[in-house]
Amino acid sequence: MEIFAETERLILREIVPSDKEGMFELDSDPQVHLYLGNRPVKDMERVEEIIHYIRQQYVDYGIGRWAVIEKKTNSFIGWTGLKFNTELVNNRTNYYDVGYRLIKRYWGRGFATESASPALDYGFEKLKLNEIIGIADIRNNASRKVLEKIGLHYTGEFDLKGDPHHWLQISRDSWLLSHFDDLITNPY
Repeated sequence: MEIFAETERLILREIVPSDKEGMFELDSDPQVHLYLGNRPVKDMERVEEIIHYIRQQYVDYGIGRWAVIEKKTNSFIGWTGLKFNTELVNNRTNYYDVGYRLIKRYWGRGFATESASPALDYGFEKLKLNEIIGIADIRNNASRKVLEKIGLHYTGEFDLKGDPHHWLQISRDSWLLSHFDDLITNPY
């Protein structure tokens, strides 16, 4: 199992089939899905399909969402990371978006920000991406704040399946400027 990044409190690793119980707890919660189309999963079979889809992204695109593991308890608390999006969204295809989803009892502790920031670093340092996108339902202020905290900039609203959403993005150049001091101190 590959570990992609670590933070002070978290391990960010590939999602594996044994994460299905945690994924079910996450994705069966209607409150977690409130701004995600209100379609919580109802059975373990669907969770297994989701895990297979994510693992196939690792094969097809060299990236996919990562499991977020709390170091203190070794618990699966959600997922974070990049996804290569091939569907038409806001008149764009073939872009990388940063996302995160946490089990409700872990909300409000800064884990979304702490886990999403290393995903940007991975995208710009390892994958050499030119841009990363973030999308949030306009009613989900907490998600927009996370995206802005990690450096994305609001560029407008668009309609996603009948619901208005914010479109945010960060370019490689903007990310480099925000990490300039770190890069000078630790160039390798």
